[in-house]
Amino acid sequence: MNKRFYITTAIDYVNGQPHLGHAYEKIIADVIARSRRSLGQEVFFLTGLDEHGQKVQQAAQAEKKDPQIYCDALAADWQAFAKKLELTNDDFVRTTQLRHKEFVQAILSKLNDAGHFYKKTYSGFYSTKEETFLTEKDRNPDGTFDPSYGEVVELKEENYYFKLGAHQQWLIEFIEANPTFIQPNYRRNEVLGFLKSQTLEDLCISRPASRLNWGIPIPFDKDFVTYVWFDALVNYISIAAAHGDKTVLSTVGNSQLSTLNPQLSLWPADIHVIGKDILKFHAVFWPIMLKAMGLPLPKQILVHGWWQKDGAKISKSTGNVIDPIAVINEWGLDAFRFYVLRELDIGPDGNWTDAGFRSRYQAELANGLGNLVNRSLSMLKRYRNGVVPARSNELAADAAKAADETRALFKQSQLQSALQSIWGLVNRANKYVDETAPFKLAKDPAQAQRLDEVLYNLAESCRVLAVLLNPFLPGTSAKIYAQLGLTGTPDKLADAIWGGLQPGATIGEPAALFPRKDEPKK
Repeated sequence: MNKRFYITTAIDYVNGQPHLGHAYEKIIADVIARSRRSLGQEVFFLTGLDEHGQKVQQAAQAEKKDPQIYCDALAADWQAFAKKLELTNDDFVRTTQLRHKEFVQAILSKLNDAGHFYKKTYSGFYSTKEETFLTEKDRNPDGTFDPSYGEVVELKEENYYFKLGAHQQWLIEFIEANPTFIQPNYRRNEVLGFLKSQTLEDLCISRPASRLNWGIPIPFDKDFVTYVWFDALVNYISIAAAHGDKTVLSTVGNSQLSTLNPQLSLWPADIHVIGKDILKFHAVFWPIMLKAMGLPLPKQILVHGWWQKDGAKISKSTGNVIDPIAVINEWGLDAFRFYVLRELDIGPDGNWTDAGFRSRYQAELANGLGNLVNRSLSMLKRYRNGVVPARSNELAADAAKAADETRALFKQSQLQSALQSIWGLVNRANKYVDETAPFKLAKDPAQAQRLDEVLYNLAESCRVLAVLLNPFLPGTSAKIYAQLGLTGTPDKLADAIWGGLQPGATIGEPAALFPRKDEPKK
C-alpha cells in the first residue's frame, strides 16, 4: 500500500467566524496538496474543527444553547467557507465526532497504562481565555498578567499530568538532527532557544468535569475530561486511524475502532501547516506525545505568519478586518488566492492593503496574465480562424525553465517563489508580442510563415501557463484550457512539456479572464 502525501491544517476553534488568517492557512495547504497531485503523488489533505473546551462551553452558555447544537451551527458555516475557497480536502474532522473521541480515549488508556500520566494537586493562576495554567514567570514586572490572557483566576484543583520533562533532551537532539523538521529556520531556532533555556514543565492533560463538562471524558476517571489541546492535536492521527492506517492503529492494539475501506497509509504526516501562535503545541508537546505513543514524528511543521491590515493588527473592535468572502464575491476566488500567496511568503508577517490588492490584480492578473491570453488567442482567431499553426519552438526554452523551476519549488513548498517563476514566463511571452509585433506581420502576406510561428509560440505558452498555474488558480487554468479548445483539466505537471498544442486543432472563444475594475471614485 503506497503511503499518501499527508498534509494538514491546524483545526480551527469554533468560537467565532472564519477570517483572513484561516483562509490564508487553508489556501497554503490546498495549493501544496494540488501541487503534489500535479507531481503525480497521491495526496490526503485534512482540515477541520476543534469543538471542545471552556471557551466553546462559555460561548454556548452565553447564547443559551446546548454546546453540541452551538457547534453544529458553526460547523456548517466553516464547511461552507471551505467550499467557498474550493479546497480539495479529503476529509473534514470535527473533534465531537465519535471516530475522534473513541481514538482519543484509546490513546489516553494506552499512555496511562504505560505510566506516562500521574495525578497531583495544582494551586495557582489560570487563564480561561487561553485555557492554560500560568506561573510566576508569566507575570509582568508589576505583578499583573498580560491582557492577552484575559481574566486570570486563582485555582486549586487536582488534575492528571503528562510527563513531558523526561523527553526534553531527546527533543532537542531530534530537532538538531532534522533541520527541515520545523520551517522556516528562524522558527526552528525559536523552539531550540526555548528548549535550551527553560525546563520543560509537565503538561496538564485533564480538567475536572465539575468545572468543564464540554470535553472527551477521561476513560480511566469519570470525574475528568481531556484538556482541549491533547484532544485537538490527536486529530492528525485519529483521522488516519479512521481511514485504516495500520501504523496508527497498531499503537492502540486490538481496539474496537471502526475504520473505513479502502484502508489508507497516511502516517507520518508530511506537512502540518500551522500559524506561529501555536508553534509550541506542535513543535514541543506533539512530538513528545507521539514519542510516548511509539509513533514516528511528522516530517515537517510549516509555520506561517500573521496578516496585518494597513500596518495595524487586525481587530474586530477597531473594525480593520478583511472579510475573505466579501473579497471573493467582488474580485473572484482566484484573485484572492493569488494575492495572499504572491504578497506573502510562508513565514513572515504580511500587510494587507486594499490598494496593494487592486494593484496586483491590475498589473499581474489583468494586464499580465489576462492580457497575454486574450491577445494571443484573439490574434489566432482573427488571423488564422482559430486554427493552430505548425509547431515552433522559440519560447520552448523559456517554458521549460519555468516548468523546471516550478517543479523544484513545489517540492520545497516555496509557493511565492513558484508564482514569481511562472510570472517570468508571463512577462517573457508579453515581451515576445512586443518584439515580434504580430499585428504588423499580419499586414504583410510575405510574412505569413513568421506570423504562424509567433502565434504558435504564444498559444502554446498560454497552454503551459494553464498547467503551471493550476494549483494556484484552478478556475483560471480551466478557463484557459477551454479557450484553447482543450478538454480535460490541466492538473498534471508532466503536461507542461512544450508542444502539447496540436497543429490543425481549433481553439475556443477568447474571453477576459480578469475583467478590469474601475478605480474607486475619490
